[in-house]
Amino acid sequence: MAIVDLYPTSLRLLGRPVLVVGGGTVAARRAKALLDAGAHVTLVAHVLSAPARELADAGLLSWQARDYESADISGVWYVVAASGDTATDALVAADAESNRIWCVNHSDAAESAAWTPAVATVEDIKVAVNAGGDPLRAVAIRNAIAASLESGDLPLGRFRGTGEGHKFNPEKGRVALVGGGPGAEDLITVRGRRLLAEADVVVADRLGPRGLLETLGEHVEVIEVGKTPGHHPVPQGEINAILVREALAGKRVVRLKGGDPYVLGRGGEEAIACREHGVDVEVVPGVTSAVSVPAAAGIPVTHRGLAKAFTLISGHEELDNVPRGSDHTVILLMGVGTLNRSMPILEAAGRGQDCPVAIIENGYSKDQRVTIGTLGTIVSLAQAARVRNPAVVVVGDVVRVSPLAPPELATANYGTRETIRSFS
Repeated sequence: MAIVDLYPTSLRLLGRPVLVVGGGTVAARRAKALLDAGAHVTLVAHVLSAPARELADAGLLSWQARDYESADISGVWYVVAASGDTATDALVAADAESNRIWCVNHSDAAESAAWTPAVATVEDIKVAVNAGGDPLRAVAIRNAIAASLESGDLPLGRFRGTGEGHKFNPEKGRVALVGGGPGAEDLITVRGRRLLAEADVVVADRLGPRGLLETLGEHVEVIEVGKTPGHHPVPQGEINAILVREALAGKRVVRLKGGDPYVLGRGGEEAIACREHGVDVEVVPGVTSAVSVPAAAGIPVTHRGLAKAFTLISGHEELDNVPRGSDHTVILLMGVGTLNRSMPILEAAGRGQDCPVAIIENGYSKDQRVTIGTLGTIVSLAQAARVRNPAVVVVGDVVRVSPLAPPELATANYGTRETIRSFS
């Protein structure tokens, strides 16, 4: 069906009277959508389907239990003919036409003066799709668009006007602390990706899904606050101040962090700073590198018969109170620089020199590399391989599960191996 004569528009029906003729499921869906738009709905039908009756019983619309009469159309702004009877719907459409009232005739789409599109709503965005009179095709396209909006693949930033310099600022800004995961762009959550697409300002770490920054619109300001071991060019207090400052200026701020904001990410400090200044803040969990990066090397942090629990700790912290034994997995984040101190401590805490150790560098990236050794050999192996952060260190018997672990693991004859697979 050609749609060259179709002029898409959106009706603002708040407080306006509309008429729905019919009591079936189609009429109920149309009545519900009109009610959601704020219209005053009159429904004319002898018998109501269960969904229509729910609306009537709740007092959300006016139900006239009788046949349609031409007088019903008087004073309304919009009409839906969905009685299921072709003659009745044709009469309703003809009366609407003579009164210059737009009417959707569900019995005859080809002759209908108006069509009801397939609609998707994501927050304050409403998308309507017409597909040449093919409702199933329209629904399929609508669903695809909705999925892209939900995932943030489509731009969600706010603007006013059509030219440059019309950036729209909400009355009140907000901050979202978004966990970006271990670095792969497709491991950020759907909610995090969508908030990123809506952002006016992104305050970014050096870790996490850096490639997503390239997908942002030109209007989005990116503020780099990345830290490296021993080098913090933007102190945490200043990062907190940036988040508060930008939000109080009415902007949507995303703090894009690697891993999870609340797992050794100082997200709690940032959230407190925002709340202390009256800034709305939400936390979007991320896939923490403490669990996901070992998994990328085929290492589960717990495994039946090998380990029932694990301890996560920063490589800069003390290890004296970590549970003893190689059946308790120890995971060190950013611990490469302190291996010569941490490995002897763990060895002395009931694990011994033969306890397996794995270091996974650049997890989920094309440069991922896995070095496997023991508490007695891993320091020299890491030095020989020039292991560098970002890396996750896994200590415990679970390392034996990795397909990268050599058969002779108990003999401490290990080396640096390539990753299981490459991650682009």
